[in-house]
Amino acid sequence: MTNKTKMIAFGPVPSRRLGQSLGINNIPPKTCSYSCIYCQIGRTLNMNVNKQVFYEPKEILEEVKNKVKESKIKDESIDYLAFVPDGEPTLDINLGEEIEILSSLGIKIAVITNSSLLWKKEVRDKLCKADWVSVKIDAINKDIWKKIDRPYKSLKLDRILDGISKFSRAFDGDLVTETMLIKDVNDSEKELEAIADFISGLNHKKSYISIPIRPPTEKWVKPADEQEINTAYQIFKEKEIDVEYLIDYEGNSFAFTKNVEEDLLSITSVHPMRREGVEVFLQKANANWEVIKKLLGENKLIKLQYHGKDFYMKKIRN
Repeated sequence: MTNKTKMIAFGPVPSRRLGQSLGINNIPPKTCSYSCIYCQIGRTLNMNVNKQVFYEPKEILEEVKNKVKESKIKDESIDYLAFVPDGEPTLDINLGEEIEILSSLGIKIAVITNSSLLWKKEVRDKLCKADWVSVKIDAINKDIWKKIDRPYKSLKLDRILDGISKFSRAFDGDLVTETMLIKDVNDSEKELEAIADFISGLNHKKSYISIPIRPPTEKWVKPADEQEINTAYQIFKEKEIDVEYLIDYEGNSFAFTKNVEEDLLSITSVHPMRREGVEVFLQKANANWEVIKKLLGENKLIKLQYHGKDFYMKKIRN
């Protein structure tokens, strides 16, 4: 049923993964199969796993076409049309048709899903029509999964993980994974090893390690500490996973400023730099170690250790 008060298309907005993306909000708030403890838009109001009609595909097409037209007039570029709704996009029974008709606009299609319905073949088939898909993998341990994602009662983690694996083999586009790290929930080395082991078996392009950067649903939720984030990064790298952080505000992470301090903070908000790498960077920038001492002293940069090596990453805003 159509909700005329809701803005279906929004943006374009800067995305840490997709450049400039025009968002598509194809699910009414907050209809989802999960009620994640870290969700930035609050607890799930309508929790279910049954696919429904929320909007007519033609309505979505018209709204997106108008936004694309407005963006062109304003000389705003659009890299992706991204399904990033206020709920789980695969609950939309018309998702496959919507992807097909939006493809006529000549812009790549992205879908960000919590993965919960990928155990269903028809859902995998619909997502295969997209160009870029992000799947969420917050936990491998069932108890941890239930604590962090708070799934609908009928969902089974083993079926979901199997569905993710099957989708990774069937999907011809760019598949990425995202893991949200919450302090004292899923940031232990044991769970990080399990997550990395699973992801390393997928046919995927890149993995993202993220933390909440906006107020979470539950006030007690805290982002994992820098040390655990760096440990996660190193464990993923040891499994030969192409991994990046998502720990900074979207608009600033990838700016090229030619300012040595800003560039260092930009780089280290995406991945840690070993001391040797920092030294090479400073040499190329005709700068010295005083820059690092200054950033450490201002609490903008943090020094970490992993297996006896020094790493530097941007300090997370608390």
